[in-house]
Amino acid sequence: MTKYYINNTPQSNGDHDVHKEDCFSLAFTLNKTDLGHHATCYLAMIEAKKIHKHAKACQRCFKECSSM
Repeated sequence: MTKYYINNTPQSNGDHDVHKEDCFSLAFTLNKTDLGHHATCYLAMIEAKKIHKHAKACQRCFKECSSM
């Protein structure tokens, strides 16, 4: 299972990016919340949307959920 995080600082469009633990962009994310370990990105996105309504999957680290 993979560990996921959500960026608590929104982008200019209001989206909060969700990243895998090994994403390059996560290294520059200072204000993040640990979403825990999930078997799929879809499960991680469900958890992320409980925290931030405008959660969006990082297109760099997982393309399979980028439409969520």
